[in-house]
Amino acid sequence: MTDSRPVLTMTGISKTFPGVRALQDVDFRLFPGEVHALMGENGAGKSTLIKVLTGVYGIDEGTITLDGEQVAFSGPMRATAAGVSTVYQEVNLCTNLSVAENIFIGREPRRFGAVRWGEVRRRARALLARLEIDIDVTAPLGTYSLAVQQMVAIARAIDVQARVLILDEPTSSLDAGEVAQLFRIMRQLRDEGIALLFVTHFLDQVYGIADRITVLRNGRLVGEYPTAELPQLTLVEKMIGKELDVLERLEEQPRPDVAALESGTPFVEVADLGRKGAVEPFSLTIHAGEVVGLAGLLGSGRTEAARLLFGADRADHGHASVSGRRAALRNPVQAIGHGIGFCSENRRAEGIIADLSVRENMILAMQAARGWLRPIPRRRQDELVDKYVRALSIRPADPDMPVRNLSGGNQQKVLLARWLITEPRLLILDEPTRGIDIGAKAEIQKLVVQLSDGGMAVLFISAELEEVLRLSHKVVVMRDREMVAQLTNDDTVDADRVMQTIASGSEREEATR
Repeated sequence: MTDSRPVLTMTGISKTFPGVRALQDVDFRLFPGEVHALMGENGAGKSTLIKVLTGVYGIDEGTITLDGEQVAFSGPMRATAAGVSTVYQEVNLCTNLSVAENIFIGREPRRFGAVRWGEVRRRARALLARLEIDIDVTAPLGTYSLAVQQMVAIARAIDVQARVLILDEPTSSLDAGEVAQLFRIMRQLRDEGIALLFVTHFLDQVYGIADRITVLRNGRLVGEYPTAELPQLTLVEKMIGKELDVLERLEEQPRPDVAALESGTPFVEVADLGRKGAVEPFSLTIHAGEVVGLAGLLGSGRTEAARLLFGADRADHGHASVSGRRAALRNPVQAIGHGIGFCSENRRAEGIIADLSVRENMILAMQAARGWLRPIPRRRQDELVDKYVRALSIRPADPDMPVRNLSGGNQQKVLLARWLITEPRLLILDEPTRGIDIGAKAEIQKLVVQLSDGGMAVLFISAELEEVLRLSHKVVVMRDREMVAQLTNDDTVDADRVMQTIASGSEREEATR
């Protein structure tokens, strides 16, 4: 660090949304001439903290100071004008315009009202040369790779005399060479005295570039640490936590013998299944009655692997078999036809349809499987909906109520009912207990056990290791979009061992078993 005084200080920051305490009494400091990694799992509060800082959200409590002066930005443009610039994961530029136009759009040098295009191009070349980037600034931005587009976004951000540069997941779509180029630029900007706030889910990148790390969990500050003094395993522990709650007191369920479960033909078997830029090729078998847990940090490839199995994303490598026969899983309709259901982690964007009723949401997958020209008779709808409203204790028990009026836990139960109605043989559950209360969480966990005991295969994804270990017969560990281990969940497997594998990938050799 080049200065002992922070350029940015956030003190006692709290932010509440309806029913959700997103941030609670969070402190954060950022110094000139440092790369500071902001770490935490999904829902930890990282994005909310950045949006509070840049004026997207107002704060309920707390203060923000920039260079010792208290500030409260009314929006990102005001933050940028004050020297706080953000480059997001999805490059927010106009690919049909030239590189030079994108750098200076809205800030073009003018004379007598006319844009001085020669000056625009000259300054764009000089700015990119500062970042050691040599490209044609008159070419459309869309003709260049995503990596170059992000460099252009950074050039635009620092042209406004940025004192603070926020990089929100800038490496998620970059290959190793492009990441190295970005890190070279980040180090250069750091050496020039700019403070960089770096958000990523890749542990190796954090330890390759960050000077300090701040960890958030469940909207609270866990701590601030020099990177050199925070081992990777300790970082994982602080991000995931080992909090004890009432779920720990759930009655222990006797586990079926794993060897017995795996003695027959797998229901689903994939070999070298992968998708470039999403997840490295992996092999996996899932048997009837088996709960396979996917563990790993956010961004490790858990969801990407699940989406390939369901055909939500199309694999460009490998193949799949269902019940011993080669099967095409190129889209969700084919997956549903093979008896596979999928509850997305993003129930609001990819799950519930808020304006539809509980009934309409519950029968949606079954209707899609039948085809829209063969509507399900209302009497049959009533039978199915009534059955699962009672079975899952959905409250209020009014099938005609708009689903948006239900609590998060009951919305999650509606999604589960949607897929249970289709009588799947494999149910993929991606973070089914995230953001719901303890009671609903316990009910969903018990349901997973019951479905498994009834012979249904379950692929269970959760950021909570204790939850994965409590339910799974086999734990598959993902790290940096690669499957690094498959562990039989016996007495030798505990949270420490899984976290060690996440942190180091030390059981990589088991991934081929």
